[in-house]
Amino acid sequence: MALEIGIIEMEVYGDSKLIMNQLLNIYEVKKDNLVLFFWHASHLLKDFDNVTLNHIPRKENRMTDALANLATTLALSEGETTNISVCNRWVLPSLDTSDHVNPNQ
Repeated sequence: MALEIGIIEMEVYGDSKLIMNQLLNIYEVKKDNLVLFFWHASHLLKDFDNVTLNHIPRKENRMTDALANLATTLALSEGETTNISVCNRWVLPSLDTSDHVNPNQ
């Protein structure tokens, strides 16, 4: 999709240090079921004039996940739908027990 609209530079963000290092050819792909994915990703990246691979630690990857989900949605064919998770946790106020009155008093 990016190449089709004339993008020639790509920044890739990922939370898997293993995958990033495999794409940088620092680590070898050892799992047979990942070789085809690695080959495909490597060949896609070669089509760009400039590619930067950025590792984001999992603790800090909320923005990365949001962007990946958005990209997935934009790449859907007409009529296809997907869910995008905006918040994966409940946000509740802290409970201060010192404010509560004992009903037995």
